[in-house]
Parts: sequence; C-alpha cells; structure tokens
Amino acid sequence: MANEWKGKSKGTVLGYKIFVFFIKNLGIRSAYFLLYFVAGYYCFFSKYSTKSIYYYFKRLSYSKLKCIFSIYKSYYIFGQMIIDKVAISSGLGKNFTYDFDGGDNIKKAINQKKGGIFISSHVGNFEIAGHFFSNIDNNRIINLLTTDVEHLEIKTYLESVTLKSNIKFILVSDDFSHIFEIRSALERNEIICMTGDRYIKNSKYLTQVLLAKEARFPEGPFLLALKLKVPVLFVYVMKERNSHYHLYARNSNVRYKDVDELFKSYVKNLEWILSKYPFQWFNYFDFWNDFEN
Repeated sequence: MANEWKGKSKGTVLGYKIFVFFIKNLGIRSAYFLLYFVAGYYCFFSKYSTKSIYYYFKRLSYSKLKCIFSIYKSYYIFGQMIIDKVAISSGLGKNFTYDFDGGDNIKKAINQKKGGIFISSHVGNFEIAGHFFSNIDNNRIINLLTTDVEHLEIKTYLESVTLKSNIKFILVSDDFSHIFEIRSALERNEIICMTGDRYIKNSKYLTQVLLAKEARFPEGPFLLALKLKVPVLFVYVMKERNSHYHLYARNSNVRYKDVDELFKSYVKNLEWILSKYPFQWFNYFDFWNDFEN
C-alpha cells in the first residue's frame, strides 16, 4: 500500500557534514541561510514527500496557494531543527531558550524509580528532548528507540564532532532483542523515548481518525508501554522562534491493561499539538493513503 513508511528517514551523513561545516565555521545563521536553497530543492525534486505533505496541508483545509507556501515552510523549519540539533549537541545550547510545560510530570515519573516510557511523534524536534531532561536530571540516561539504520550512521558521525551525550540509541531488531535492552534500561531507571506514528508494512497496527480521516498507527509502542507497567508520558519539543523551544510533557492517565485507551489518548494529544504547530508535522510519506483515492 502507498501509505506504508519504508523504515528509513531522509537525510545523509554528507548532508550533516555540510551543515556542521557551516555551523562551526560561519555560525548558525549562515546554516539557516543555506536552508533557503535546500528547502527549494526539496520542493521541486523530492516529489513523493512534497506530494505527501501537500495532502497533509489540504487536510487542514488550506487553499492550494497556501499549501504551496506551507510545503516550503515545512521543509525550511525541518532543516532548522536539524541545524539546531547539531548546534545544541556541539555545545551551543546556551544560544537557545526553553520553556517547560509539564516538567513536574517528568520528575514524578523519574521519582517512581521504574524508569519511564515517553511517546512522541515525528512532530517538532523530539531528538533534543534529552537536553531538556538534563535540566531536570543531569544524570538520567535517555534511550531513543529507532528503526532506522541510516539514523545510527548519522548518530555515529555526530558523536565524532559533538560533545558526549547522555542519549543512547536502541535499534529495533527482527529477533526482538531490543525488548531485552528496553527492560534492562528501565530496571536502571532510565528513560525510553519512542514515536507512535509510523506504521511499517507487515507489522500490527491500530486505526484511529486523525484530522478527519482514519490512519494506521503501529501497535507496538502502546502495547509495550502497558505491558512493562511503567509511567507513560506524551512528550513533544516544539520550535517557536529561531532560538526558542517549548517542551510539553503530558501524563497518559490510562489503565495499564487498556491499550485502546492509551492509543486514543495519544492520537487526541497529537491532534492537539498539530493544532498549535501545524508546520511541524514531518511525516513525509502518504500517511492517510491519499494517493490511491
């Protein structure tokens, strides 16, 4: 089916190297300037992702002209977030300001000493969440669950040019060995961060209406969160200005045996965050299966 995510994200090590060069030698603003051209390139030459995000903006009832400008803005903001991630990881975090909305929820989860599972989406700049958490608990290890091997190659490169981080990666594997890694991390009272919005072909899924049309979501993150019986929060890190971010951490407030309730709560929370930050949806694939209609 057309709406299945292929398990790989856009972005290459070469692309990151170019941005790192600009950031370190010419500053963050120069890297932002480069994005004006990069965003335009993707608008014209990344037809599949451009078509996908166009349908997303149509789902927000935007006019055709507004959709076109919104596509460019989406690519530009996405590029800014990549630059910000590299800059913050390189020790330039003091150049950014932050708001915490729900920091007490994170503290309460950590204080239970069971670890915790934070579920997010490909919305905002979730990968810098660890830098927020360090302001709450500087010694807390953050584990990002990922299905993207290329993502790990980028992570390896970034480790060679950035400061030591308390963020680790756990790769989802076919032999389910990642489950044991997750359990071990939780036993050490560490945090597991995962996204709940990308369904992969041949995996189990749940369906729910998002922005007025039914979509598929992976069952795994929600089932795993409840089976492990640890605190579950919905967490988003959203960009508000060039150098300002806002973290939202919301309790799931669901019973441990009700996967459907947790899932519906997640989708409702996702729709709420999209209403506030419509240009920070970064699922550049046919999420709602619009291409076949």
